[in-house]
Amino acid sequence: MTKQHFEISAGYKKWTNILLGVGGLALVLGFIFLGMSKDEHAQTRFWAVLLQNSTFFLLVVNASMFFICVTTLAMGGWQMAFRRVPEAISSLVPVFSILALIVFAGIIFGHQHHIYHWLDKEHVEHDPILKGKSGFLNPTFFFAWTLISVGIWSWVGAKMRKLSAQADEPMEKEGAKKFIWNNTVWGAIFVVFFGLTVGSTIPWLWLMSIDAHWYSTMYSWYTFVSSFVAGMSLVALYVIYLKNNDHLEYVTEEHLHDLGKFMFAFSVFWTYLWYSQFMLIWYANIPEETVYFKPRMQGPYRGLFFLNLIVNFAVPFLLLMRRGSKRNYTTVTFLAVIIILGHWIDFYQMVMPGPLGEHYSLGWFEFGILILYAGLIMLLVGRALAKKPLTAMHHPFFKESTIHHT
Repeated sequence: MTKQHFEISAGYKKWTNILLGVGGLALVLGFIFLGMSKDEHAQTRFWAVLLQNSTFFLLVVNASMFFICVTTLAMGGWQMAFRRVPEAISSLVPVFSILALIVFAGIIFGHQHHIYHWLDKEHVEHDPILKGKSGFLNPTFFFAWTLISVGIWSWVGAKMRKLSAQADEPMEKEGAKKFIWNNTVWGAIFVVFFGLTVGSTIPWLWLMSIDAHWYSTMYSWYTFVSSFVAGMSLVALYVIYLKNNDHLEYVTEEHLHDLGKFMFAFSVFWTYLWYSQFMLIWYANIPEETVYFKPRMQGPYRGLFFLNLIVNFAVPFLLLMRRGSKRNYTTVTFLAVIIILGHWIDFYQMVMPGPLGEHYSLGWFEFGILILYAGLIMLLVGRALAKKPLTAMHHPFFKESTIHHT
């Protein structure tokens, strides 16, 4: 018999505590031996790793609300059987926003100019390119737009989750129409603002400004797709976990198949953007553009550069191509983990070469912070799932989800 309410099991608590313990220890030791070190490279490594993880995981959990809002605007009903899963994941946005703001504050007020070169005012005055971008590459604009962005993500996301709670009670016909209208309006607000932030400005500020002399018109879309496919993989992991523990009775292989389609399609779309960005720069061979790829393709990051392409394209493309693979719980679970780790590596490559150059490391601290965020996700998503029924039984589109075929 399936269960409508999620209860955090002893095993779930145990693994959550293990991950939080290991990750917390790594953070403390990292602060002592790296953050407080007199070695500039060690300090830069500490803040760069926190920057990579805080931005990556914030965008990953925010992708769940984007998925909810896009499917709402499309009048989709197939996802209603598991919609409470992305809702629970999206509830992490305010918490992860605060963590990211702390990291940004540490970098900017700690004058970590090795990460953001535009923090060095004297250098900016003698650098025509940085001086030309100083209108938006400055601490005031950076923090103001970041606060506005994460604030609206959190506010509209909370509004969508609050509206969803109404679907736990029966609705009259007029009430259902109003419910759908309100969801559509707030979903549209989120999607438009998401396009103005994650789809454009936020990756410029948070990530592309690390290599402030370089720019790409495809960078924001690339960043969005990398975080979105990882976000869909996280949703798939929780759907499978809950299904295996006698929850989500209306979720079938049809729903898993469609989640697998998202993982497959956006892995291909990520590759398209990766190739388009790289191929045009490689073909033109203009020094101002190739400066971004030279250390990644020919320097110490060469191995990760090609591993990135294999893990994020070749593996999901080959294994998810078959229809049966998208319906296999084990295959989808394996690939969801691979995709999340693969795009974590992708963000690692986006962040590290600029601040650290040849002094990069991929060791205990990097993986320790990854483990810490995994523990935080388990803790907070578990609590969010336990707060309300796992299925919005009275949603006007719920029946569509129960008879869904793909």
